[in-house]
Amino acid sequence: MQELHDAPLAPLTTFRLGGPANRLITATTDDEVIAAVRAADAAGIPLLVIGGGSNLVIADKGFDGTALQIATSGFTLDGTRLELAAGENWSDAVARTVRTGLAGVECLAGIPGSAGATPIQNVGAYGQEVSATITEVIAYDRRADEVVTIPNADCAFSYRHSRFKADPDRHVVLRVRFELEDAGGLSAPVRYAETARVLGVEVGDRVPAAVARETVLGLRAGKGMVLDPEDHDTWSAGSFFTNPVLTEDAYAAFLARVADRLGPDTAAPAFPAGDGLIKTSAAWLIDKAGFTKGYGTGPARISTKHTLALTNRGEATTEDLLALAREVVAGVEEAFGIRLVNEPVTVGVSL
Repeated sequence: MQELHDAPLAPLTTFRLGGPANRLITATTDDEVIAAVRAADAAGIPLLVIGGGSNLVIADKGFDGTALQIATSGFTLDGTRLELAAGENWSDAVARTVRTGLAGVECLAGIPGSAGATPIQNVGAYGQEVSATITEVIAYDRRADEVVTIPNADCAFSYRHSRFKADPDRHVVLRVRFELEDAGGLSAPVRYAETARVLGVEVGDRVPAAVARETVLGLRAGKGMVLDPEDHDTWSAGSFFTNPVLTEDAYAAFLARVADRLGPDTAAPAFPAGDGLIKTSAAWLIDKAGFTKGYGTGPARISTKHTLALTNRGEATTEDLLALAREVVAGVEEAFGIRLVNEPVTVGVSL
């Protein structure tokens, strides 16, 4: 277990932003993770758990406490049952499952970060969410001071949310178990219209899992959503805002705002979200509110490839990023009456 003091955190995040932590511990086993958490809790020291750093916005002043980087490893496949250590690189794990011919997470290829973060955010893209394949989450319960196994039904998964995100100070994810599908090398049914269109198939069709993965990687790369140290469009947290989910009344009010601003014939994105709820597109809202690709003149700007990504152009500070985010939030709310919610976790700052 490595320990550093006054340690920079920016290099551990995909934004490459944020000040130092008083102490940085890198744990490579579950026992080391638990020992570090117990020690911080016993001493009353604030704790920041870091996986792949792809979903963190850390204050410029840094973190006044202990940062724990989870660097555990472990990929165990037994038939269609997969267990990943929290520190495993998620994108690499997806590639390995596809090489074995299994389906269920192939459309989650290229998502940066660690496996342990996937249940927290209920990571999803291109028609798949990890909640559909996760069977259990093994975590250290800080309140009970014990390792617990939490079945899928008790994880309270919803759109980009879970019990772990709702109560972030309780559990530290150690391992995640999945049940994948052996479809003879084929993917799960394609659920996302854009993916189906590029593949030249109908929604619900299956394609070779490797082809689905490569297609998604191409789509993500075209939007600056695959990490590339040389491409500042990827110095981001991917999608910075979640897609708004509206009641029918709120959606009707939104459509009235759309008609007033863009004309009565303008069609706004709408996707069923269950229980009378309707999901619309944050990217569409941002663009139609006037924040187009590449928007901004400072060191933090909207990606030139996708309006949903806010980026560090190389010299930005966290405050630069937050100023841009606040401008976008205010502009969308003024234009359409919808307040966007940030997807990344903020540490020491808020919108």
